[in-house]
Amino acid sequence: MNMSTGKTNHLLSEDQLEQVALRFRLLGEPMRLRILQAVCRKPRTVNEIVEAVAATQANVSKHLALLAAAGILARQKDGQRVFYGMKDQLAMKLCALVHKHLE
Repeated sequence: MNMSTGKTNHLLSEDQLEQVALRFRLLGEPMRLRILQAVCRKPRTVNEIVEAVAATQANVSKHLALLAAAGILARQKDGQRVFYGMKDQLAMKLCALVHKHLE
């Protein structure tokens, strides 16, 4: 099955399957979902995210780095401050879809 279209005429390559699995692993961590929720409406600084998710700066920074490297979050430096915001809206759509399915 082609996961991107739902059609059965084309299988995903091993590399494509690995990319899909990586995306789900990234979204499978509750702290990362809290971070995404914190920045989904507007970009926030690291300190604002730390406060919003009630975690340590070291923990949040580790997750922010992973999410940014994967292209889910955008990182923008403004002087001494760094803002993180949504880059890939599909991540939020996936979360909303799963939440709706659970209701």
